[in-house]
Formats: sequence, C-alpha cells, structure tokens
Amino acid sequence: MKKIPRVGVGLFVIKKGKVLIGKRKSAHGTGTWAPPGGHLEFGEKPEECARREVREETGSEVEIVDFLGITNDVFPEGKHYITLWYLAKWKSKEARVLEPDKCEIWKWVSFEELKNLNPLFLPVKNFLKDKILAKKLEKMLKESLSYS
Repeated sequence: MKKIPRVGVGLFVIKKGKVLIGKRKSAHGTGTWAPPGGHLEFGEKPEECARREVREETGSEVEIVDFLGITNDVFPEGKHYITLWYLAKWKSKEARVLEPDKCEIWKWVSFEELKNLNPLFLPVKNFLKDKILAKKLEKMLKESLSYS
C-alpha cells in the first residue's frame, strides 16, 4: 500500500497570556505535550475540525482568531502529517480531560514554559523550531493579556 501524508489540525488556545497544553496518552506521541488537535475528517473545514477537537478533548468553547501556519511532520515510526496550526481565544467552559485514554492532563502554560516542556509532540517541536511561527505565537500570547 502506498504511503501518503495525512492532514492534522493543531489549535493553540490562549487565555490570559497562556496556552492550553495536554500530556498525550494515545499510542501516537504517548508521553509528549501537545495542544488540542486531531485528524481532518473528509469534507470538514480545518477551522471546524479545530473547534470540534477542542470541544471533544476539553469541553471548552473557543473562537478561532488566526491561521498560524503549517508544519511538515515526518515521524520516526513512518507516519507523515501536514499539520495546519490555528490560534483561538478561550471563550467558556474550563478545560477538563474528556478523553482519558488519549490525554492525561490539561494545563495552561506561558510561552517560556511551553518551549521548555519535555518531551514535546513532534508537530509542536517543529512549530517552535520555525522562528516565524514561534514569534507569531509569542506575540499573540502577549497581546492576549490585554483582552483577557
């Protein structure tokens, strides 16, 4: 069978200068830190996927603010994803673990804390390695302090 890349959607949810991050438990990236996200379903708009994933995983409601960029993520175990990254403002309902088989804990961290979490899920690591994407996220987190 021919291997083809899949499309993933990641969502940095921001609130009061912090970003929501969870510790993964699923087989793909177990033990790593990542924001809410998942697979783009057939016929689904990426923004809808982002909102759906955060609602399914955390119960939180968000407002999509911006498209941040794309990462090309080739995993050592042979999986390949193109990840579409979005930024959202937290609107309501505190984040809680709704998929305990996939996530151990959700927590809010600063940009500095995010950069220093270890280990990071490969797409997050690739996002932060891209200086333009990382700076954009850092700027948006600082700006979120004024509208939180």
